[in-house]
Amino acid sequence: MSTYAIGDVQGCVDALERLLDTFSFDRSLDRLWFVGDLVNRGPDSLATLRLVKGLGEGAVTVLGNHDFHLLTVSAGLAKKHRSDTLDQVLAAPDCEELLAWLRHRPMLHVEGTFAMVHAGLLPQWSVATARTLAGEVETALRGANWREFLAKLYGDTPDSWSEDLRGADRLRVTVNAMARMRFCTAEGKIEFRTKGETAKAPSGFFPWFDAPGRANRDHTLVCGHWSTLGLKLRPDLIALDTGCVWGGRLSAVRLEDRKLFQVPCKQCLTPGK
Repeated sequence: MSTYAIGDVQGCVDALERLLDTFSFDRSLDRLWFVGDLVNRGPDSLATLRLVKGLGEGAVTVLGNHDFHLLTVSAGLAKKHRSDTLDQVLAAPDCEELLAWLRHRPMLHVEGTFAMVHAGLLPQWSVATARTLAGEVETALRGANWREFLAKLYGDTPDSWSEDLRGADRLRVTVNAMARMRFCTAEGKIEFRTKGETAKAPSGFFPWFDAPGRANRDHTLVCGHWSTLGLKLRPDLIALDTGCVWGGRLSAVRLEDRKLFQVPCKQCLTPGK
């Protein structure tokens, strides 16, 4: 039995199927961890959702920003973007079933010394604290008032963590860190505009995983989200967004021995669009 962590698929189901073949995935024995962003921008988000959902307990996926976007668009709370490729999902006969399944995915998955999240964790958060905060978001997203939660989700404020935060502000900061963050300060202030390489960090900000005093270094953080960062493997970090949808590669790491598997991907998006 092996566990494979897989980077952002974003609807590139052909690449996913080829990647599974590279390590002879056995659904009766092996487990897959997906870092989020199963959908959008790639050619077949519908088939991707159906494949991962069909794996049942053999697959764990955390929620990414594109997954949240699908949910808010489906609820009529956000407009589609020009580069969205969500129409197949929204028109599918099993759309409601797939969206309900997606709403019940975790924000954070912790197992042994590994913790998987889409974007990152703020430096003030231990993994135990992050699990508690993730649970608050999951409760809101899975509850009867999930549309009301999503209606208050978007926004860049507050941009800093505080134990005093309550209600929608508290949930929004949690989602922004776990699903959107790239750079932050040592004090936990998030910067939302910069998307480039780590060398382009604004003054006073760090890539979240290099923030001084990070309280979650006792776990290996498994993440995606940051295609310009690319593959990054070190004792406390496995970053797996290698730009599949941009014509890069789709990557997987076997957690037991950290062996890397990759397949080339057909370019779906043009840079700058």
